[in-house]
Amino acid sequence: MTKSPLTLYLAAPRGFCAGVDRAIKIVEMAIAKWGAPVYVRHEIVHNKFVVDGLRELGAVFVEELDECPDDRPVIFSAHGVPKAVPAAAAKREMIYVDATCPLVSKVHIEAQRHADNGLQMIMIGHEGHPETVGTMGQLPDGEVLLVETVDDVAIVQVRDPDHLAFVTQTTLSVDDTIDIVAALNTRFPKIVGPHKEDICYATTNRQEAVKEIAPKCDAILVVGAPNSSNSKRLVEVGARAGCPYAQLVQRATDIDWRALDGITSMGITAGASAPEVLINEVIDAFRTRYDVTVELVETAQENVEFKVPRVLRETA
Repeated sequence: MTKSPLTLYLAAPRGFCAGVDRAIKIVEMAIAKWGAPVYVRHEIVHNKFVVDGLRELGAVFVEELDECPDDRPVIFSAHGVPKAVPAAAAKREMIYVDATCPLVSKVHIEAQRHADNGLQMIMIGHEGHPETVGTMGQLPDGEVLLVETVDDVAIVQVRDPDHLAFVTQTTLSVDDTIDIVAALNTRFPKIVGPHKEDICYATTNRQEAVKEIAPKCDAILVVGAPNSSNSKRLVEVGARAGCPYAQLVQRATDIDWRALDGITSMGITAGASAPEVLINEVIDAFRTRYDVTVELVETAQENVEFKVPRVLRETA
């Protein structure tokens, strides 16, 4: 049977960012240094394939510190943790390694600096997301107020409208955040923003690449996890940028082939915590059904690298 032709637009950048790469490396190096098991508070990154692979090496994933024994190392996930978590680990004299993405840590430092200057914080983010929980947990209760939408800005109750600053979750939609920031500036003209936007370079770059391919595509698949904020934003960006069908898949077995019936052009990208092996798996699935021509669409090049903590670079 003759396969139908399909042009597959492969977005670049896509997949792993420097913060994710560093976090995974931290778990691998910790297991190599201290042996298994090594405990990890929350999924190190939001990707089941990655987490399952690290579990096989000897990582034990838990949600709270009290699930960890005192005598085994614990790693804090790339999303960051409230200040109370490392404080509790130190009190128990645990070995702990912080795998928080340096760009998330930058937001934590910003929040603390503003608080030291007497400013109440507003955080643009998603309620319950571990990064939001971690950032809000850098300061005492009530010092960080969460807004998720433009409508939230209209009703947020602040202590003093003249003494405010804002930070954002690093994995948000750039376009959504612009609207929320504009609303904050309108309601609170004296609000202080970050020197450089908090949304990380990798989130921005992946969204820009999707905007580039979306108008050319009958459909876009984003390889990523359902609990991955940056992956879900890529789906939204693709739909807004003119692609009639944009869908999140964890791997090739999740593809809804009926929804793709009749397509002649397809876009593929991946969230920042999705490994290239899963992207290749999706491409191979299309090759079995279509006569595929792959076109790389590259909108930026990334050469960022973050060092792992010194404790893992030191020899045992």
